[in-house]
Amino acid sequence: MAKNVLFIMCDQLRWDYLSCMGHPHLHTPHIDALAKRGVLFDRAYVQSPICGPSRMSFYTGRYVSSHGSTWNNIPLKVGEMTLGDHLRPLGVRTALCGKTHMAADVEGMCRLGLAPDSEIGVLVSECGFEPFERDDGLHPDGPRYARNEAYDSHMKERGWPDENPWETVANSAEDEDGNILSGWFFDNADKPARAADEESETPYITGRAMDFIREAGDTPWCLHLSYIKPHWPYIVPAPYHDMYGPETHLAPVRSAGEKADPHPVYGAFMQERVSKAFSDDTARARVLTAYMGLIKQLDDQIGRLVTFVEEQGIADDTMIVFTSDHGDYLGDHWMGEKELFHDASARIPLIVVDPDPQADATRGMKSSALVEAIDVVPTILDFFGGAAVPHIIEGKSLLPLLHGEATTLRDFAVSEYDYAFRDVRKRLGVEVKDAKLTMLFDGRWKYIFAEGFRPMLFDLVADPSELSDLGADPAHTQDAARLERLFFDWARRTSQRTTISDAQIAARDATLGEAKAGILIGYRNEDELREVLDQAENTAKLRR
Repeated sequence: MAKNVLFIMCDQLRWDYLSCMGHPHLHTPHIDALAKRGVLFDRAYVQSPICGPSRMSFYTGRYVSSHGSTWNNIPLKVGEMTLGDHLRPLGVRTALCGKTHMAADVEGMCRLGLAPDSEIGVLVSECGFEPFERDDGLHPDGPRYARNEAYDSHMKERGWPDENPWETVANSAEDEDGNILSGWFFDNADKPARAADEESETPYITGRAMDFIREAGDTPWCLHLSYIKPHWPYIVPAPYHDMYGPETHLAPVRSAGEKADPHPVYGAFMQERVSKAFSDDTARARVLTAYMGLIKQLDDQIGRLVTFVEEQGIADDTMIVFTSDHGDYLGDHWMGEKELFHDASARIPLIVVDPDPQADATRGMKSSALVEAIDVVPTILDFFGGAAVPHIIEGKSLLPLLHGEATTLRDFAVSEYDYAFRDVRKRLGVEVKDAKLTMLFDGRWKYIFAEGFRPMLFDLVADPSELSDLGADPAHTQDAARLERLFFDWARRTSQRTTISDAQIAARDATLGEAKAGILIGYRNEDELREVLDQAENTAKLRR
C-alpha cells in the first residue's frame, strides 16, 4: 500500500485544553487515542504566535526571519519551497482542505510571468498545496475576505436562504423574536449557533477531507486538513453550546503583580480592547463555554475521521500529525488573543502517529524534547523517504524521537513576532523596523529580546505560570546575558543560501578548482602551474 500523511491543524487550540494534556474537565477521547497510538510532544513551540507567519513556518520548515512572511497577509515570496514542493518529486499528491492564511506574492509572480490560473501559478498561490477546498475561516460581509462558495452552496442545499450563511447561520445565534445575534460578540458566545452540528464548519470540512481520501485512491498523498476552529467567532452549535459551564472552567492564570510594573510592550498589549474584554470574568466565562464546546465538537470529528481512515483500510500506512498554529490567552496574564510568548500563546499540542513498526517502542509516550513547528515538514519528508535538505529546511525530523533513536533534538526553541501592524507600536512610539520580538526558550529560561527595550525573562522551573518577569532583576543579569548570546549566535545563522548545500560546497576543490577550469589567479608562470597540478594528480593517485 502507498504511504499517506494526514496533517491536521487546528486554529487557536491551546496546548492544555485536551484531556491528554491534563485538562480536568474537557474530555477529548479521540485526540487522546491518537496520543496513545503515537507520541505526544509536551514541549512544542510555534515559530510565531499568530496565524500567518506561524503557518508559513509550518509549511516551509523555516523560521519567520528566513521566509519573510512576518505577519498575516504578508505574501510568502515566490521561490520559498513548501511541503508540496518537497513531496511532489516523490510522487506524493499534496492537497489542502481548510485554512492556510497564505497570501500570494502577486508582484513576484507577475515579474516571473507566472499566470495565477496556470498549474504552477495555482500551486505558488496556494502555499504549494493543491486546493481541494481552501477555507480560511473568516467570511464576514464586505469585500476584504473572500467567501467560500462551496460552503455557501452546502448551506443553501440544507435550506438556508441567507446571503452569507457563514456570517448569519454558522456564526450567529437567534433570539426568541428571530433577531440574529452575531457570534463576534462575547455576550452571544454561550448561545447555540443557528446551524445544526452537521451543517457547521468543523463537520463540513471533515466531510470534504473524507471526499479527498476517497478520490485519491491508491496514489500516495499528504492531506493538510486545517480546521478553522476553535478560532473566532467563539460560537458553537447545540448540543456543544452548553456542555461546559463555569464550573468546568479553569481559573485565569494571572496576578495583580503582572500589572504593577510590566515590560512596556507587554503592558501595551494588556491595554488592547480584546485584553480588557477577557479581563472581565463574565465575558471570559461566556467565551470559555463556547471555546470548550468547539474543542469537544472537534474531538468528535477527529473520531469520525479516524474511523473512516480505518474503514478505508489505510490506517497502517498513514502517518497522522495533529497540532495547532498557536494558542489563545483566554484571559491569562490579563491578555486576549495570542501574539506574545507565554505558554498559553506560543506552546502548542503536537501528536505524531507513525505507523512504521520502528515506532512501536514509543507508542503512548509523552516526550519532553524541545520541538518546533518547523519540524513537521522534515518529519513528513523523512517519512516518505525524501533526502534531507538542511540548507533549505531549518527544522529537524522527529523520526529519531519516534523510533527511540534519540531523546533530544535541540538546545532551545525560537519564536518571532512582528508587532508593526498593531496599534501597540504607535502607542509605544516604535518605528516599523524596530517592532520585533524574539523568544528563546531553553527548557527552563524563557528570554524575549525586545528591540529598543529591556529583555523579558521567565524561569519556568521556579515560576511555571510565568507570573514574574525577571528581565529587570540585577540578580539575573548573567542569565539574560547568556541567553542573549545564544540568541545572537542563532541570528547569525546562514538561512538565505538555499540554492546550494553545505555538502556541495565542501565537495568542491577549493585549491585547484579554478585552475582546472582555466582561471589562473596567483600563478607566476606555467612551470609553477604544472608543478601544482602534477602534485595534486599524484596525491589523488595515492588516495585511490
